Amino acid sequence: MVTAEASKAPAISPLAVRERTGWISTAEIVSVLKGEIAGLHIRQAFSAEVAEVITASFFRNPGLKERKDGVPGQYIGASHYRKDAATYFAEAENARPFVDAVFDNLVDPVRGLFDALKRELHNQGIELRLARSEHGQANICRAICWSGTGMYALEPHDDVAQVLCAGKDYELAAVASNTVVALNFYPSMPEEGGNLRIWSHKPTVTERKSQGLETTGYPYSTAYLEAVPCHEFELKTGDIALIDGGFIHGVTRQSGNEKRRLLLNCFLGFAQPDLVLWWT
Repeated sequence: MVTAEASKAPAISPLAVRERTGWISTAEIVSVLKGEIAGLHIRQAFSAEVAEVITASFFRNPGLKERKDGVPGQYIGASHYRKDAATYFAEAENARPFVDAVFDNLVDPVRGLFDALKRELHNQGIELRLARSEHGQANICRAICWSGTGMYALEPHDDVAQVLCAGKDYELAAVASNTVVALNFYPSMPEEGGNLRIWSHKPTVTERKSQGLETTGYPYSTAYLEAVPCHEFELKTGDIALIDGGFIHGVTRQSGNEKRRLLLNCFLGFAQPDLVLWWT
């Protein structure tokens, strides 16, 4: 039986996106953090040589694991998704040497961006740091290959639900009241597909409940999104994408050659007016 709430068409939210070529600027990141831009795609943001080293390091890394939380993919690092704080931070501590090994002694683009943003925010009286608890500290990123085999390599979802319902032991839960930003670096992309699709819809708690996705925000059905406009970022190796994770987004099916879609991912957002947290 479909409830009255579930039968309502999803509300359309304006989707301000920006795409260009070159290195990402800290000012652009701040614009996404403040909700001024919903999606940012920077082409050729880091070199092919760096991308090749990261990709080779990922596939030979002894810390490479298969996800077992209902979201198909391989990963190195830790995810807070559907975990209590003690479990997540313990996994982050255990995974730290494997995450570091992904960069194989490079001056990596993730830490370079983190350090630049930290300096920029410090000048504005705002602290940027990794999320932490008595159990440990978050890693600077995780490395992931999504492996869904249907219409999407990663089904449509939002990132706010999992933050909002993270639990009282997580300081990052406060970010859900602001903009939860997903930041992705792409060291490897297939010839076709694997694009980041973002829909013009930011579901409310009530709308998540109507879909049975209150605590996870994953996955939204194609029927639910049928009438919602979307924008697709056509990604290539060396690109960076930054989005407001409150908007529903997903990854299109990949095809074309044997190259895998590999991304380095992290989240960030304001927990307080003078504090931005960064986690995975």
